[in-house]
Amino acid sequence: MSSSRYAPDRGLTGRMVGTLFGLGLLYVVLAAVFIWMGFSAWFVLLISGGMLFAQWWFSDTMALAAMRARTVTPEQAPQLHALVDRLCAMADMPKPRIAIADTDVPNAFATGRTPDRAVVCVTTGILRRLDAAELEGVLSHELSHVAHRDVTVMTVASFAGVVAGLLTRMWLWGGMSRGRDRDQNAAVMFLVIMLVSIAVYVVSFLLTRALSRYRELSADRTGALLTGNPSALASALQKVSGDIAAIPDGDLRSMESVSAFAFAPALTSKFSLSTLFMTHPPLEKRLEQLAQISAQLGQR
Repeated sequence: MSSSRYAPDRGLTGRMVGTLFGLGLLYVVLAAVFIWMGFSAWFVLLISGGMLFAQWWFSDTMALAAMRARTVTPEQAPQLHALVDRLCAMADMPKPRIAIADTDVPNAFATGRTPDRAVVCVTTGILRRLDAAELEGVLSHELSHVAHRDVTVMTVASFAGVVAGLLTRMWLWGGMSRGRDRDQNAAVMFLVIMLVSIAVYVVSFLLTRALSRYRELSADRTGALLTGNPSALASALQKVSGDIAAIPDGDLRSMESVSAFAFAPALTSKFSLSTLFMTHPPLEKRLEQLAQISAQLGQR
């Protein structure tokens, strides 16, 4: 984490270490099976590593392009910049770039490979719906993601899943290109690598989703503690979550590319098979945590 006054989160650190260890262990197992099968692990590692590096390096550019967002100057958005200036001064952290996306979906997200390259983006929909205190709570939540370098954490965490997906596709394409191989051993090996790759991908997917949910809870907690106003963040959550349910599906799909980094999930709960697959914790859990923080701070 970069030097800032955001409260350190030992729980987040523990979850990060545990998740990354689990993903690393899965990758080791997968790599061992892969090498045993005779393929060059270096080739897949190079491809997957290159893809993830590009995703991490250009994360801010890709996210803004996906949302068709534009960066704004203090002259263009004085109130928004004033809120971010105040929070960055409180947190003792570099000020990120500020962007606005012209969509009625009420949301916000932060991205960027480092705090110096970070950008915080809000939608016109959320600007219309929230008052100053609520918007400050949302921005504090997003700046917590920047301070904790969550983009880098989630990129690294997804490494094993990407490798597993690549292996699965390589074996599928390899099997198809070889035609109908009558060698029974080759068929067995093909089945083994497929099952292992799929199993590793599923487990790594669930682990990264669990880390993402805790990451959101941590950003809620540290953001609320920085502003000292958890009730405003809770109010923003309720407004945003309630209004998202009424947004047309076509507009919601416009935010799918940045949903994992958004303040609230872009898709409503009816699309979720289980909380295990969610990038964000349930609204009730987030509100419960904020209520506990309010009680600790002596708020009603």
